[in-house]
Amino acid sequence: MKKTGFITKRIMASVLSATLAVTMLAGCGGVRTENDDRADALSYDDAQAEMNTLLKKVSVSTVEDPILDIYSEEVSEADALADIDTFPITVRGNGDIDIEVAAATEMSADAPDDWMNEVAKKFNKAGYTVGAKSVSVSVRKITSGEAVTYMNAGAYEPQVFAPSNFAWGEMLKASGIGITKIEDRIAGNTAGILIKKDVYDSFIEKYKEATVGNVLTASNAGDLTFAYTNPYTSSTGLNILTAMLKSFDNNNPLSEQASQALLEYQKSSPPVAYTTAVLRNSAKKGIINAMVMEEQAYVNTPELKDFVYVPAGIRHDHPIYTFDWDSDEEVEAAKLFTEYCKNEASQKLATEKGFNRHDDYQAQDPGLTGAEYLAAQKLWKQNKNGGKPIIAVFVADVSGSMDGEPLNALKSSLINASSYIGSDHYIGLVSYASKVTINLPIEQFDATQRAYFAGEVKNLSAVGGTATYDAVLVGLDMLEKKAKEVPDAKLMLFVLTDGDQNEGWSLSRVTGIVGGLQVPIYSIAYNYSNTDELERLSNINEAAIIKAGSDDIANQIRNLFNVQL
Repeated sequence: MKKTGFITKRIMASVLSATLAVTMLAGCGGVRTENDDRADALSYDDAQAEMNTLLKKVSVSTVEDPILDIYSEEVSEADALADIDTFPITVRGNGDIDIEVAAATEMSADAPDDWMNEVAKKFNKAGYTVGAKSVSVSVRKITSGEAVTYMNAGAYEPQVFAPSNFAWGEMLKASGIGITKIEDRIAGNTAGILIKKDVYDSFIEKYKEATVGNVLTASNAGDLTFAYTNPYTSSTGLNILTAMLKSFDNNNPLSEQASQALLEYQKSSPPVAYTTAVLRNSAKKGIINAMVMEEQAYVNTPELKDFVYVPAGIRHDHPIYTFDWDSDEEVEAAKLFTEYCKNEASQKLATEKGFNRHDDYQAQDPGLTGAEYLAAQKLWKQNKNGGKPIIAVFVADVSGSMDGEPLNALKSSLINASSYIGSDHYIGLVSYASKVTINLPIEQFDATQRAYFAGEVKNLSAVGGTATYDAVLVGLDMLEKKAKEVPDAKLMLFVLTDGDQNEGWSLSRVTGIVGGLQVPIYSIAYNYSNTDELERLSNINEAAIIKAGSDDIANQIRNLFNVQL
């Protein structure tokens, strides 16, 4: 069994001056559970002192001559992607002509986010034909950003694309993919900003209007705590990012002025959220009081009724596209399905599912071309950490249960996704089973460090127990020491595991240390269902936990690195 998880946010932990008298248990084996009920954060100094005390009981070794992988080739974008079937087919057609629709997740997931699924099922029963051939539709649930990533990498060729907004279609066109828009709208929607009601009134009193620019100004002034989602995968994240850039420079959202303003904003803003679910969790805890969301999702999330929704940016009306690789019959079938989506019954259902509201909202279009939307993503990637370098340690579980396919999948995913880590960051590697090994001390992630990283990851082997929190302590110690050499850096720890800790220090024994050091711990729970411990670990400093299986770990790690590193 194993543990896993990833942590995404670094918040100010309450500084509690607590003096800890530590009594150590003798022996190296077994689970050390002394003071398991203590979960309060220590002061920073006490946390360091306590960490040093606990580390005296941790068995740790260092690889003296790390393996240099000089034969590694540059990882292509396609190599870093999981199989497209990672994204499930939610409706499967069986007609003579079956067209696959890459559909935005707000239309292709579980109820109430299943409008296209329901429409497709009814369409498939309706008996449509092209010539003498029967027609059906298959629906694949995939975010608009992921669909664009796969198509741009040549890893996916659906017959129809139904993204949240038109920006993704323009981005494909700019990338040289032959794409034709056959309908501007099949289900009306907007994206916007949610502001907590008890903050909204005072915000309006001071700033008069809830524009993106005013929200950013209020956030910089400390009147709001605003967070948004990953613009590489999230349609709302991309929409609001470009609206932010437009507010920074109305004449040229990609100017040096806009770039510098984004850099300054990111220095003090909350980290970009890995998913909308992370935003909801942060809002529930009161960590943020303003965030981005599509209106349809807001309508269907009762726990957010104490937020005020304000539409912003471009509309999310779900246009429909076909491709040059489609046959004439497939294009005709796509047009039949599109008209079916627009009929009275389908539109009534869309309204019931939370779409077709704010039809009077006029888009605040930043006026970007597809190439400029792509450039906006890159500009965000450059500035998302506020100009601060990252110091990160990867803590990899190599206990016996990881042997075989689990460890092989983790290795390839970690190596491939490392291409998303900037060379200005500092990276180290730790592995653990019953004992802890420092495979790679922290150094700047230049070409040499990348080669060492790849070599050591490839050389990992699995055997033994699971001393997760011993390894966490070692990783934290490495981060704290390196931080003295790299001023003003952001510290992060990534834990990759497939089961619960069963040796070494327990979670409860290290929570006060993690809280006191204020280092976010991102967890990847790999083929691991009961993730309560990992969630608790990541929640200490408001980081993210990601649950991954063998089929999607490549995408989960890739997206996490794209957001955080």
